[in-house]
Formats: sequence, structure tokens, C-alpha cells
Amino acid sequence: MHARLNPFGTDVGPKFAKYIVSASKAVSDSTLPAVTQQLVRIRASQINGCTGCLDMHTKEAARAGETPVRLNLVAAWRDTAVFTEAERAALEITEQGTRLADSGGVTDEAWANAAKHYDDEQLMALVCLIAVMNAFNRLNVITRQVGGDHQPGHFEQPA
Repeated sequence: MHARLNPFGTDVGPKFAKYIVSASKAVSDSTLPAVTQQLVRIRASQINGCTGCLDMHTKEAARAGETPVRLNLVAAWRDTAVFTEAERAALEITEQGTRLADSGGVTDEAWANAAKHYDDEQLMALVCLIAVMNAFNRLNVITRQVGGDHQPGHFEQPA
């Protein structure tokens, strides 16, 4: 499979990516647990079929200490015993927020469940993360970006 277009070989692509990355910084700097953030990134990318993001975020999660068992079971989170209730609530919001056209949006029940585990700042970070991941996923899927080459730590800023 070959990419349709190199977004970074255009004038618009790098500018657009810069703003999405900047928006993601607000989330990564939030109090939403980093483990939860990685699970959300992975689940949204699974739903959207974004191989580039799946490659990146599974490798980065593993580098951060996530276990292979949990990484392998993200897609089946409902039927496993390896995720906390808070993580399950975040994954439910992720699925409903990613499948807006299919689900009609996030249900009141899913929102209330998430609100049991996360405060307003964390809920807003969760919503923003889902929005950012869906933007990245769409950019990559539409232009057919291919996963497999991500090197963990590649996008870290030097200290």
C-alpha cells in the first residue's frame, strides 16, 4: 500500500499538523491520566482504521510501560478484566464520540458513568483528545498513510 499524498510535502499539511499537535498539548498537559490518554488514542485509531496512528500509539504506550496484554485487548475492552472502571468509561465515551453518525452521539448514561471517574477538567481533556484523534485519523486515512515505520520517541522534544 502506498500513500496517496505526503501531507508534509505540501504547504498546508505541516501548518495543519502544527495546530493539531498544539491542541493535543493541552490534553497531554492535563490531569487526564497518561495511560487513559494512550488507550483513547489507540481505540479511536482502531475504530477509524488508522494504521499510522495505531503504529505510533501502541509503540509509544509500550515504551511508557503499557503491558502487551492490555495493548492486545483494547479492541475487546468490554470482555476483559484488565481495564479499570475509569478506563472502561473513557473507552465507552471514545467509541460513542468516534462513531457519532452510527450512535447519535454520546449517551447520557455513558457521560454520567465517565463523570463518576473524572472531574470536569479531565472530562474536557477526554473530549478534546477524542476530537484531536479523530482529526489525525481522518487526515491519515484519507491520504492513506501507512503504519509500521514509527520509531518510539521520534516526536519527543529535546530537553
